[in-house]
Amino acid sequence: MSIEARFHARRRPGALIGPNAVLQAVAVMEERLGHSETAAILADAQIEHLPSGTHMIPEADALRLHRWLALHDPLGAFVIAEESGARTADYIIANRIPRAAVWLLRRLPAMLAAPLLMAAIRKHAWTFVGAGDFAPQGAWGFTIDRTAAGDSLPPPDSLFAWYAAVFTRLYRQLVSRGCECRMQAPAADHVPLRAYAIHRVD
Repeated sequence: MSIEARFHARRRPGALIGPNAVLQAVAVMEERLGHSETAAILADAQIEHLPSGTHMIPEADALRLHRWLALHDPLGAFVIAEESGARTADYIIANRIPRAAVWLLRRLPAMLAAPLLMAAIRKHAWTFVGAGDFAPQGAWGFTIDRTAAGDSLPPPDSLFAWYAAVFTRLYRQLVSRGCECRMQAPAADHVPLRAYAIHRVD
């Protein structure tokens, strides 16, 4: 890591994110893996108590959960990440976006709704990328870069799939039913930078 990257990482120690990054994942894990396997993953991830849902949580908790889930169930981790990402988006729409804004976005043409939604996401990006960097690429693309986040281990690919699932559901519900957020292949293995493109098929 470069000197500049180390400095950048030190500026954001103990990053916090929304509790649904853990709560929704655990709910899907319980359904798909059962209580015993879920409890084992939580123990490995050093999560003794689930968040109450009323306050932000350390980003490290979610990172450890995704890493251990990927180790326990490498293929299933993607299915769980996608479903929990969609449920997180549903929670955001129901509880974090003003009803008037939801009403407006759903009635605007997609080309107008998308920039408004992306601007709102950018404003609150810290609540889901934590120590990572979120950079919109217009209204239909973005990057998530954890190069300077100071991660002790690279995040698993399933975490980056979780981001895509959140955006797919947000855009389908608020911009156009035909939207799908797709993660682009990284430039090299273990590079903690991902680019995403949001496509419309309708």
